[in-house]
Amino acid sequence: MLNDFAGIGVFFLVALSFGILALATAWLVNPKRPNPIKQDTYECGLKTEGETWVQFRSQYFLYGLVFVAFDVECVFLYPWAVQFQCLGLFAFIEMFIFICILLLGLWYAWKEGALEWI
Repeated sequence: MLNDFAGIGVFFLVALSFGILALATAWLVNPKRPNPIKQDTYECGLKTEGETWVQFRSQYFLYGLVFVAFDVECVFLYPWAVQFQCLGLFAFIEMFIFICILLLGLWYAWKEGALEWI
């Protein structure tokens, strides 16, 4: 049984070592000579005037998260639509339930005001 999962373990170790190697390489080769000019804020070439701290409403982030969630869910609809005639009634009922859950999430996001851009 361990042989069945050995490929997954090797893949996990390679992925983990690739990430650690990339971070270590970036840390080793980055320039380490800070000076005031490099650490100065850059705003389109102009010095900032007044208060530079700007607070964004969380609605913008919720709007983006709802978009990403529904965009990813559309990826699941495409293969189902391609093989629709071959799958039968069971797959149709399961996709109907899936779409109902998506519509329920959309209704909740709409009710909570996550789709308001104001």
